[in-house]
Amino acid sequence: MTRKNLVRSTFALFGAVAMAPATLGAQDRATPYVVVETGQGFDHLQQAVDAIGDARGSIAIAPGRHAECAVQGAGYISYLSAEPGAAIFDGATCEGKAALVLRGRGAEVSGLVFQNMRVPDYNGAGIRLEQGDLTVAQSWFRDSQQGILTGQDPNGTIVIDRSSFTRLGTCEGAGGCAHSIYTGDYGQLRITRSRFEEGRGGHYVKSRAGRVEIAGSSFDDAHGRATNYMIDLPGGANGQITNNWFVQGLDKENYSAFIAVAAEGKAHSSNGLTIGANDARLASGVDRNTVFVADWSGDTLDLRDNVLGRGLKPYERR
Repeated sequence: MTRKNLVRSTFALFGAVAMAPATLGAQDRATPYVVVETGQGFDHLQQAVDAIGDARGSIAIAPGRHAECAVQGAGYISYLSAEPGAAIFDGATCEGKAALVLRGRGAEVSGLVFQNMRVPDYNGAGIRLEQGDLTVAQSWFRDSQQGILTGQDPNGTIVIDRSSFTRLGTCEGAGGCAHSIYTGDYGQLRITRSRFEEGRGGHYVKSRAGRVEIAGSSFDDAHGRATNYMIDLPGGANGQITNNWFVQGLDKENYSAFIAVAAEGKAHSSNGLTIGANDARLASGVDRNTVFVADWSGDTLDLRDNVLGRGLKPYERR
């Protein structure tokens, strides 16, 4: 994928929602939350979640601003907007955590916007995933302390596609930094065709998952503030980081690397981790020396066909 086509694809966030069923178009506008399978409408999101319970179901969410949050304790639930970007969850959090607190068997989120999530411990997120699988598509996380924060589920899978993460992260809290995405020890994290931009602290992606696939995405730090790594795999990981576009900006808390592998220890092997066909450079007007991949693991990484701008050293063992 060329750099020009990559940038175009990451901006094309608000097309048709592949996961949304055709029945969403017939949503009863008198109630903002409709369980698609039954047609039953609710005034509050938590009521719709509770109505599905431990079953599998979908909630159609009406366009507009929603000062709502919900805790999913069971089941497999899809949270869907018929018009991508039209349903905006704004500022309301449950349990002092997130707009959606998920600890059921799994969840899908499609076409939603999460903004202005702030809580006292500086971990306010659009989504707090505590267990189960998660798929996110065509959604936008912005102007919050974190975008997505997860617990640990070594058997779980997280998939993020065609989504955008804007002005997220902070290092204000005493417990450490918040990030655009921060996953615990999950089985797999897959991020494709997504955009990260204008970070406000921490890393753009910090993942403790044993396997990562990060591809076809852009990391635009040109207007970031006090940011750190673009991708941090603190315990190591296998998988691939391929066909991404990276720009490092001037205002950095740590500019020593774009990608960090096993900086906090070796929870997972990184043998065979492929980092290839990426385009990485410094923003216009930034003049410094840095490293594309900093590696603490001692494992054999597979670096190939990366296009690096001036001032970038391909690899450094630390």
